[in-house]
Amino acid sequence: MMKNTGYRIEKDSLGELEVPENAWFGVQTQRAIDNFPISGRKPDPDFIKAHVQIKRAAAIANRQPGWLDDPTAEAIISACDKILAGKYLDQFVVDRFQAGAGTSHNMNSNEVIANLANVALGGNKGDYTPIHPNDHVNMGQSTNDTIPTAIRLAALVKLPRLTLAINNMADEYARIAAEHADTVKSGRTHLQDAVPTTVGREFGAYAWTLRRCVTRIEKTCDPLCEIGLGGSAVGTGLNTSPGYAPSAARELARLTGEPIRPAEDIVAQMQSMGDIQSLSSAIRDLALELTRISNDMRLLASGPRTGIGEVMLPAVQPGSSIMPGKVNPVMFEMLNQVCFQVIGQDNAIASMTQAGQLELNVMMPAIGSALFDAMTWLTNAVTAATERNLKGLAINTKRCQAFLHSSVGLATLLNTRIGYSAAAEVAKESEKSGRPVRDIVAERELLSAEEFDTLVLKAARDGNID
Repeated sequence: MMKNTGYRIEKDSLGELEVPENAWFGVQTQRAIDNFPISGRKPDPDFIKAHVQIKRAAAIANRQPGWLDDPTAEAIISACDKILAGKYLDQFVVDRFQAGAGTSHNMNSNEVIANLANVALGGNKGDYTPIHPNDHVNMGQSTNDTIPTAIRLAALVKLPRLTLAINNMADEYARIAAEHADTVKSGRTHLQDAVPTTVGREFGAYAWTLRRCVTRIEKTCDPLCEIGLGGSAVGTGLNTSPGYAPSAARELARLTGEPIRPAEDIVAQMQSMGDIQSLSSAIRDLALELTRISNDMRLLASGPRTGIGEVMLPAVQPGSSIMPGKVNPVMFEMLNQVCFQVIGQDNAIASMTQAGQLELNVMMPAIGSALFDAMTWLTNAVTAATERNLKGLAINTKRCQAFLHSSVGLATLLNTRIGYSAAAEVAKESEKSGRPVRDIVAERELLSAEEFDTLVLKAARDGNID
């Protein structure tokens, strides 16, 4: 934590203000600290670094036509490299809910970089000579084009972590499916007995669904690489150096390893948050599927005596402060909660996406915060559920078999042999007497018990009994 050892006086267009002596930020950042004591949450680290990458790329782009001399450009680049190496991240202090568009964060970056550069050149913090936050660090830029670009870059950093977590979970479901490809169980529709299926089919479907979600999320990556940087205030490129936009984009592509490029229409890219909303929507769709799958895990693991109990989850903590020995499906309960929060973040992003007006969407700080939260929370939650629960999941095959043989849904297998009406009579007798369909079928000499077992297995594995 930064310890205050006194104050220095800095001045901006509004007048003088005290700034902590040991702070690397300056007067405009201090005003934002005073103005926005809202959430107590500082900027996302990936977002901080993405914004600093933009400052670094801008310095290189502005040096090439001679708008920045070499010593100034090198000092700015060196300061950025220190931050990108993980130093001084605690100097980015503006609350996530701040001035519209992110002006406060932009100035926080400008001031920290300028102070680091000036001190490295032998100057003092707060003097802003020879390097000024606005004139040099912010040269050719605006909050309006750097903040949306930084949101895109930060999202591109987080995406591989999220997709890796989802693919790892899908791999575990696929592994269980392969191990239990022939484990027959009762299917359930409307939460009622249905025709037989297998654990392999059920869990394989979870894996397939999650992988499809990953594919949909990955399709949002390429549009995120089209940036509006170089548009300056309203997309016209006012006060930018010759060749600035393509030069800065090339440097960002080199820094990030992503195909960063200027948007075909920079004005549109500054007005619209549609690409961010597309990513958020894909993440929401993932959260909806994860919610459903988590619900299934909790239901299948219910019990151990009075629930379904076909799935046995590892015990990771005691489940009750009053009931000894109780164990709850806590990891999937947690995942459910995170999914609901992520869906809420998408609702917020959707509302803020349509709140843009004319040449700018001033809701960008909160849009970015909501997106970063959704991506980080899901990555962490899915990873924890996979590592702490899914990898130790076991199938109670005896329970599956018991339910299978007691299911009245097995009477459906007789449809093609004796017709729907006669099969319904078998189902009614099974439900009324509690006797297995298998026994009733054998008693009525429709099929032998062995033939019926073969029919059940074939139906579950192949979906066809002909």
